Amino acid sequence: MKSYNKTALYCCTFLILMLSIIITATGVFYKTGGTPYKVLNQYGDEVLIYGDGLYAHDSHFRAPIFRGSDFTILFIVVPLLFLALVNDIKKQTIKQRIYLTSLLAVFTYYAASIALGVTYNSLHLLYIALFSTTFFSLIMALISIDYQELENVIDQNLPYTSIYTFLILTSVALFVAWLPDIISALIAKRSLSLIEVYTTEITYVLDMGLISPLALITFFLLKKKKGMGYVLLAMLLTLCLVIGVMLPLQTIFQRAAGINVPIPVLITKVGSFVLMAFWAFYLNFRLLQAIKVPITKKPTLD
Repeated sequence: MKSYNKTALYCCTFLILMLSIIITATGVFYKTGGTPYKVLNQYGDEVLIYGDGLYAHDSHFRAPIFRGSDFTILFIVVPLLFLALVNDIKKQTIKQRIYLTSLLAVFTYYAASIALGVTYNSLHLLYIALFSTTFFSLIMALISIDYQELENVIDQNLPYTSIYTFLILTSVALFVAWLPDIISALIAKRSLSLIEVYTTEITYVLDMGLISPLALITFFLLKKKKGMGYVLLAMLLTLCLVIGVMLPLQTIFQRAAGINVPIPVLITKVGSFVLMAFWAFYLNFRLLQAIKVPITKKPTLD
């Protein structure tokens, strides 16, 4: 791996763990005893507000989704990041660094979602801190990898056809999932059907504006067998896997809050992401398995 300041990356990753535990535990467990109430949004539509806990001022539809996301991060992704950090400190191989980087990408996606998508609450400063820390930690992790070395050591016996198909389908599927909502709103000259008390739909922004193009960029980099392509692939596969776990948990939280999710939605949106997650798990396993030769450690700036 390239020479860089390991201490900065490790300290930032530890800070991400601490911030994430506080934020997610508060979202899942904090209660105020409030009850749902109705308000009129900026479009004159009546919206039911959750009224309880950290997400008391979020909509009754969105708050359980946020709590489901918090639950997933707290009990699944935080332990994975902790283990990845420990293994990276102990082994300092390119495989461990790629795995750590891919999890940092998941936390960056999560931090952007809550910092830009949740109604203002008492943890707003922590949201900003988490978003900033994850963003710069991801950059540090990316620049720490020797991509030329990765190109030399990776086993090329990968299921490239399956990988290319996954990337193309991911890029297209995100537009298929979210674009019709925007098109129908534009045609009807109204707001998004689930805009509720929000000013934008952050999931649409991240998925169509960042993840979908990133999948295509990864596709073209892998066609040229570029080292950066393998790292971006690991990031996308890990994110897809986490989303595949998160969506069913979000649905469970919604059902617990009395929200009836239509069966077609479960099949087309939740079900499709779960299937993609199984596919991503297989490809990610093959990718990490293909990185067989550890990189010789070089002097650092510490």
